[in-house]
Amino acid sequence: MRRIETNGYSLEVGSIIESSFSNLLKQKYADSKKVILVDENTHANCLSYIITNFSELSEAEVIMLPAGEDSKQMELTYSVWEALTEYGITRFDLIINLGGGVITDMGGFIASCYKRGCDFINIPTSLLAMVDASIGGKTGINLGHFKNQLGVFSNPVALYIDPVFLSTLPGKEVLSGFGEMIKHGLIADAELYNAVRDEMLHGETLEEDILVRCIEVKNEVVKQDPKESGLRKILNFGHTVGHVIEGHFLPTLKLSHGHSIAIGMVMEAYISMKRVGLSVSDYEELATFILGQYQLPEFSDEDIKSMLSMLQNDKKNRADKILCCLIPALGECVYDQEVDEQMFLETFMHFKNLQVNLN
Repeated sequence: MRRIETNGYSLEVGSIIESSFSNLLKQKYADSKKVILVDENTHANCLSYIITNFSELSEAEVIMLPAGEDSKQMELTYSVWEALTEYGITRFDLIINLGGGVITDMGGFIASCYKRGCDFINIPTSLLAMVDASIGGKTGINLGHFKNQLGVFSNPVALYIDPVFLSTLPGKEVLSGFGEMIKHGLIADAELYNAVRDEMLHGETLEEDILVRCIEVKNEVVKQDPKESGLRKILNFGHTVGHVIEGHFLPTLKLSHGHSIAIGMVMEAYISMKRVGLSVSDYEELATFILGQYQLPEFSDEDIKSMLSMLQNDKKNRADKILCCLIPALGECVYDQEVDEQMFLETFMHFKNLQVNLN
């Protein structure tokens, strides 16, 4: 069991059975009602493991949501709040978010707003949630096709990351998680980037040391800047373009978050080469690697027009300027870089033409 120092909550990596979870339930929440929030996948594949191993949850209420990014909307949020009210849940009770990034984002938001805030615990079950989404206190839901437009910063009481749940994931979800792991290396640690790349190309099972290192990168940045006033913005590398790709293609291609961010990173690395000095060789290496793992979607002129429009609503924008994170070198990142619409248009057109050449 590895315990990682955070901004005021417990973060443990390893078997949840050997963690502090049971004592927390027996002591702090002995007299509290418990609610477990799951989606269809974690209901089928993960819930019984938790219920079976923790008798304190034998009478917990279970709320199941539809799986996927489509469910991360206000309508379903209201329905959960209504269910909590019907169950008589108070602000002194406990919500346990058992799932991937959608469940930890949405469950944290639900708990943080319900009766001005009740305690919640995150138990991430996807690779993406383990290395990124569940860490750092960001909660939120989408507003139409715009990602995470509604949310608050709110830390869980505890976060338990158990690699046992990785065995329940389909390959697409593992690939999605690797997208954020690539990002952690590109923004903070070139050696980690190389290790993640080698793991994806040659590894058979994910090494726990690499998992832990990715968790530490995210956690260290958040510790220094919990409310994203400065340094934490580097965690958004790939997300300016990635979020509009994810939102735009959600009704059709339904690209995973990690897949979308991976494509966003290649495109923002292209901008980095043009604007902040990323070497041509480093750009070409990372582009070849990432596009060998994540299929580049085809962009029509109408797709590009729509995505350029969506960029105007990015959360990082300020004073009508689109602000982006860029990488001057592997393992380094600068934030608040203004990128004009013409540069984004050039980038989209470059990758539209690249897709044509790939075909």
